[in-house]
Amino acid sequence: MSQIQGIPNNSRKQSFSLALQPQAAWMAILGLLLITTLCLVAGLGKVLNIIFPAGSFAVGLFLYLRYPILYVGFTWWVFFLTPFIRRVADNRSGFTDPSPMLLAPPLVAMIAIITFYRHLPKAHEQGSLPFVISAMGVFYGFLVGLINGLPVPAIVSLMAWVSPILFGFHLFVNWRDYPSYRDNIQRTFLWCVLVTASYGIYQYLVAPEWDRFWLIETKLYTSMGKPEPLGLRVWSTMNSPLHFATVMIPGTILLFISQGVLRFPGLALGILSLLLTLVRTVWGGWMVSLVALLGFLKGIVQMRLIAVLLVLAILVVPLSTVEPFSQIIQSRVTSLSNVKDDQSAKDRTELYGRTLNLALSEVIGKGNGTLQPIDSGIIELLLTLGWMGAIPYIGGLLLIFYSLFQPSKSNSDPFASAARAIVIGFLPMLAGSNVIVGISGMVFWGFLGLGLAANKYHQHQYVVRLKGV
Repeated sequence: MSQIQGIPNNSRKQSFSLALQPQAAWMAILGLLLITTLCLVAGLGKVLNIIFPAGSFAVGLFLYLRYPILYVGFTWWVFFLTPFIRRVADNRSGFTDPSPMLLAPPLVAMIAIITFYRHLPKAHEQGSLPFVISAMGVFYGFLVGLINGLPVPAIVSLMAWVSPILFGFHLFVNWRDYPSYRDNIQRTFLWCVLVTASYGIYQYLVAPEWDRFWLIETKLYTSMGKPEPLGLRVWSTMNSPLHFATVMIPGTILLFISQGVLRFPGLALGILSLLLTLVRTVWGGWMVSLVALLGFLKGIVQMRLIAVLLVLAILVVPLSTVEPFSQIIQSRVTSLSNVKDDQSAKDRTELYGRTLNLALSEVIGKGNGTLQPIDSGIIELLLTLGWMGAIPYIGGLLLIFYSLFQPSKSNSDPFASAARAIVIGFLPMLAGSNVIVGISGMVFWGFLGLGLAANKYHQHQYVVRLKGV
C-alpha cells in the first residue's frame, strides 16, 4: 500500500501541497462537486435530491475500490457538508422533508460493508469480533422494527445505527496502513475545523438565508434558536448544534497534538464555534476528552500541550468575553450552576423519571425506526434494541474498550492517545444525547476503530523490530 494514493510515501506530503493527486480520484470528486454546484445555481434542487446521493455513492465506491485512503476522507466530508447542500437546494427549489439527499452520508459509509463481508470469516482471529457482536445487536433491532413498524423507517434507522460500526470495523481491519489513515484523518479534521467553524461563526453573525429558511420550515426554534442574526445556536454545515459540536471534539483534540501554522487559528475558531453551539453536554464531553488527553500524554508532549492550552486561553477567552459573543455564551455557562431554574435540565430530569423504568423493563425492544429521537442515548438504546439487542451491542463495546485500554506500544503515539481521549469524552454524553448513531456515531465508532488499529500496528512493529526483520 506504499503508493495507495498514487504517490510514493517519501513525496506524498510535498505532492499534496502542489497538486491534487491521484488525478483520477480527484476528477471523480471534483466532477461530483461541479454537478452539485450547477444544480444549486440552476435551482434544480429536486433533481439534486436524487443525483447527489447516487453520485456520492458512485464516487465513494470508486474510491473504496481504487483509492481506499481517499475513500475515508471523502466519507467524512460527505457527512460534514450534505446537510448544508440540502439547505441551499431547498432554499432555491422548495422544502423537501424527508430529504433523499440526507441518505448520501450513510450510503457512502455503508460501502464499508464490503470490508465487513470480506473479513467476517476471520473476525475472531484478527480481533474484530466485538464489532460483529455490536452489529448483531443492531440487526436484531432492525428485524424487530420491520415487524413493529414500516420497512422504510426501519431501513433508514438501521443505516444510521450500523454504518458507524461498519466504518469503525473498516478502519480497524486495515491496521497495516494505520500511518496513512492517521495522516489522512488528521488532515481531514484540520480542514473540517477551519471550514465548518469559520462558517459556524459566520452563521451566528449573519444568519444566511438558507439557514433561516430551513429553521422556519422545520420549526425547531426551541432547540436551534431564532432565525435571525445573533439568535441562532450554531450548527454550521451540519444538521444540529449537537452534531456540529460532536465533530468539533475530534477536530480540536487532534489540533492539540498537531504541528503547523494553522493549528492555533484552527483551535481558536473551533473552540469559539463549539461554545456558540450552546450544547453543554458536549462542552462537558470535550472537557473530559481534554483531561484524558493530558493524562495519556507523557513527558515533553504533555508539556507542549499545556503550553498550547495557555496560548489558546489568550486567544479564545478575550473573544468569548466581548460582544457579540459574550452575552449568549456567559448566560449558558451561568446556567450550569443554576440547575433549579434551567428548563433543559428540568425536561431531562422529567424524561428520566417518566421513561427510565420503562426502558429498563424493555426486553424485546421497539425496534429501529419506531421511535422519535430521545434526549438520552441510554434510554433510546434500551427502548430501541431492548435487552435482547442491547446486551450484544453493549457487550461488543465493552470488549472493544477492554482491548483499547490494554497496555500497548502505542502509548508513545500522540494520535493513538487522542483517539482514546475522544471516545472517552463521548461516554458521559450518552446520558444527555444519542451520540452513537449518525455523524456522532461515526466519530465515536471511527475513533474506536482507529485506536484499536494503532494498538495492533505498534504491537506488530515492536515484534518486527525484536525479530530484526
